Amino acid sequence: MRFILFLTLMLALGHGMSHSARAQDKDIALATAPMLAENGFLKYVLPRFSLKTGLSIAHEPIAAGVVGDVVISNQAPETSMAQTRPLMRGRGQVFYAWAARSGKDADRLVGWLYSDIGLRTIQAFQIDGEQAFFAVEQAAEAPQALVLPGDIAQGEILSFQNCGRCHVIGDRNRMKGLGSTPSFGLLRTFDNWLERFQTFYVLNPHPSFAQVLGITGPFNPQLPPPISPLVLTQGELESIIAYVATIPLADLGAPLVHQ
Repeated sequence: MRFILFLTLMLALGHGMSHSARAQDKDIALATAPMLAENGFLKYVLPRFSLKTGLSIAHEPIAAGVVGDVVISNQAPETSMAQTRPLMRGRGQVFYAWAARSGKDADRLVGWLYSDIGLRTIQAFQIDGEQAFFAVEQAAEAPQALVLPGDIAQGEILSFQNCGRCHVIGDRNRMKGLGSTPSFGLLRTFDNWLERFQTFYVLNPHPSFAQVLGITGPFNPQLPPPISPLVLTQGELESIIAYVATIPLADLGAPLVHQ
């Protein structure tokens, strides 16, 4: 009887130890600047991550010999493999977060910190009723200049010669376009203006009288063009588009405001 009780006790202890070991194995080792633990930041932020993911975090301050799966430091990482984008600023310092050791859970924590939810959580933390940390604004990348093939000067000539009979191209023919067709300046205000010009020959009414050699087929003999045909080479079309890209967008004025 005593043997059975002893065996049962040992099995229970063994089960508890193995469960504890598994729980520790699931911890994300986090090394941070000491001040983040001292001012309560970690106690505020980390439980919210754990609540969302079910992952636990074991924290130690950065010190000699401390190796974390994830690091939050006021010093930028030295390795090029780590995240180098600033995470937050506050208390006179800038902080970075990165996964120091490869792993799905470590990457998940870093990804959460830099996510909209993580950054909102960081910015909600207060010390003495005041926001302590702020997300670091990232400078927007300069938009890439649109580079198009084609001869702009030739495109201008071709535009007035071929398109100017229906569209207002510029001041030179501002009184000669058809009232029912948009000007090139107006077309330039469309988000998809480039696609429209590149495929103009399939947009009504152009298929009935326009051809681009090597792209469109011949006109149907039974349905001759209603007006003088417009025939362009692919190179000429590219030149027209290159010129159109230089045309200022039409000023459409301020949006209407309803009282």
